[in-house]
Amino acid sequence: MASIVSIKNLSKTYDGGFTALDDVSLEIEQGEILALLGPNGAGKTTLISSVCGIVQPSSGSITVDGHDIGTGWRHTRKVIGLVPQEIALELFETVWATLAMSRGLFGLPADAAKMEQVLRSLSLWDKKDARNSTLSGGMKRRVMIARALVHEPRVLFLDEPTAGVDVELRKDMWQVVRDLRAQGVTVILTTHYIEEAEAMADRVGIINGGKLLLVENKQSLMGKLGQKRMHIELHQPVGELPESLKRWGLVPGAEPRTLTYTYDSESGESGITDLLSDLTGAGLQLRDLRTEQSSLEEIFVSLVRSKP
Repeated sequence: MASIVSIKNLSKTYDGGFTALDDVSLEIEQGEILALLGPNGAGKTTLISSVCGIVQPSSGSITVDGHDIGTGWRHTRKVIGLVPQEIALELFETVWATLAMSRGLFGLPADAAKMEQVLRSLSLWDKKDARNSTLSGGMKRRVMIARALVHEPRVLFLDEPTAGVDVELRKDMWQVVRDLRAQGVTVILTTHYIEEAEAMADRVGIINGGKLLLVENKQSLMGKLGQKRMHIELHQPVGELPESLKRWGLVPGAEPRTLTYTYDSESGESGITDLLSDLTGAGLQLRDLRTEQSSLEEIFVSLVRSKP
């Protein structure tokens, strides 16, 4: 599939000498959901701000929908929608007026049907005549998303879109994002909620110290870098492990009769058959077996720790 956003060798060093982005290259495909994960100060917001024309990069190039963001800024800014981290609304405007003003800024006439559709998709229709100052933090964030969507962008950047939003509203927004993808909108989000990336993203990018560590299909990433654990429950408590079992690296569980075995699911040889044979040979009787896959959060933490 063709790239709608192309970032090549992008770097940003601020006047004080801090390098926020270090030679970042990234191709974002049309119609995908890409989640950017990274700790605070990793460079996520600087990357988004560079693509949206808010931050001037020190070097590198960015094209959106085939247009350079510098020479073709009139086109690229119409194509892009942005929901920043900070809530910034005209507090004494109504929700309806906020959306109408946003369309006007992009040279579009007021479109009542489109505005109603966006508000209903974000459960804001009953708040259309309310002033922004009267809304809760979660509702204000929804208005920010509505404002970014109302000019019908093809690329939507969501910088921590569900910060401060309760779990139920967060899941509603996940569905909104999936619906946008179904309509062909490309969505790039940064999030501290790794379950958000696990639930929604097609691909995951991990950024740390201004460097893009990897960009990978989510399922492929979890398959290649994730480990599986087998939790073994025995009929009797285990004291010291027999010599024949020490080669397996078994770890005692929370209960005295449980053991955990960790293996690489991609290696082709898990060793489970031989392990179970050794357990039986050591006179240990199995009661139950349970396996689990490493979560995206565990993979993220291990990558960030190993690549400063």
